[in-house]
Amino acid sequence: MSATIHGKPGKVDHAKAAGKFIAREDHIAFHDKRLWDIRQKRDTLMHGIPEWEQLRAAASALKEHTLSNLSQYLAQFAEQAEAHGVKVHWAADAKEHNEIVHKILSDRKVTTLVKSKSMLTEECGMRPYLEERGIDIMETDLGERIQQLDHEDPSHIVMPAVHKLRTDVAEVFAKTIGSDPNNSDIPYLAESQRQNTRPYFLRAEAGMTGCNFAVAETGTVVVCTNEGNADLSANVPPLHIVSMGIEKLIPRTRDLGVFIRLLSRSALGSPITQYTSHFRAPREGAELHYVIVDNGRSDRLAMGDFWHSLKCIRCGACMNTCPVYRRSGGLSYGSTYAGPIGAIINPTYDLKKFSALPYASTLNGSCSNVCPVKIDIHEQLYKWRQVVATHHELPFVKQKALQVAGRLLASPKLYRTTVKSMSTALERLPNFMLYNPLNIWGRHRDLPDVPKQTFHEWYATHRGAKSEDVE
Repeated sequence: MSATIHGKPGKVDHAKAAGKFIAREDHIAFHDKRLWDIRQKRDTLMHGIPEWEQLRAAASALKEHTLSNLSQYLAQFAEQAEAHGVKVHWAADAKEHNEIVHKILSDRKVTTLVKSKSMLTEECGMRPYLEERGIDIMETDLGERIQQLDHEDPSHIVMPAVHKLRTDVAEVFAKTIGSDPNNSDIPYLAESQRQNTRPYFLRAEAGMTGCNFAVAETGTVVVCTNEGNADLSANVPPLHIVSMGIEKLIPRTRDLGVFIRLLSRSALGSPITQYTSHFRAPREGAELHYVIVDNGRSDRLAMGDFWHSLKCIRCGACMNTCPVYRRSGGLSYGSTYAGPIGAIINPTYDLKKFSALPYASTLNGSCSNVCPVKIDIHEQLYKWRQVVATHHELPFVKQKALQVAGRLLASPKLYRTTVKSMSTALERLPNFMLYNPLNIWGRHRDLPDVPKQTFHEWYATHRGAKSEDVE
């Protein structure tokens, strides 16, 4: 099976792409502050629930159990859905997903589609596929619509346009829907988009939603939103299509309580989403279709070190806390999935293309600490680095630098001699010799001042030990 993920062609150079975002100081300052504020709100709500860690453990265990019995729960889910009049389709990969959706629409001569936010349809590159075949698509999530109008991919799982300032949005809306370019008032911008979007719901021939959770026990799809756009997409047009990955399954309705309590608190620092909608059967006179997608998930499930990423509930908490993501922007990851979760998901699709992403991390572990389903993200990042190195996908300069570092660190005497000589060199060499293409670390940082005394020298002086004794 050939799995693909939508993204820009060519090998992703995260550092280079991040440089474009870093160059806009007003954007990076806002982005960093906004996401950290959400992280702090998440912490406040987490501390207000004494059983928070028990919820995380339960969610992790439920996901692990479901993934360990996935074929059983998929069969149960499909059987229950079909028993209630839902038409179930199976897609092996992104191509098949897009073909199935197009066939459903073309068989009914549908030319207009309204859809709510779905990372899976982004992953599959569905929108450009359908647009090339004459389907007019309206993204109804505000952030997704902003990105659609600006011809950009989403930069965040939950907040697709979080990297934009209100003035950026005003400029995009002025060019595309005719609003006032000088009015960046948020209520005005939201109302402008509301007036532009609502007529599409009324004339759309089909609606599409993603899926937050799929309940095997009942064949129910659960969608969580804050804008109500998913409910309009599902309930106004006569045709509703759900796009869902096989990993979205949970066993029973009673298990939802665990995940619903964790999701919005982790994602936005809010107690609950405004709308938690259950879809189990088609409305009278309407159709409901589930398109269940693999697209590499079965292959990942077989990866002993990396299958835990399938537990992800797409909350974005790891992105909100990650110091690298907050200061580099989601578009620098070159894929649908950005941040720490993207850095461990994307290499499963194409190791060569996404080989730089596991290095877009400080390995501080914050991502793992906030993950509501306890994915060991920072450990997987480290393991991916080992895989990248084993497959010789490191850049040439980094390969040579690591080889030199390995030899230095393997010999205490050579290391100390080098440190002494480098200390002298750093004090005397001109900048152009220090900041050159070989000094990757120094591209975006100044080298620190040389300490007057190394730790080894300090230890020998204060503890009375000779250099030979401290190996």
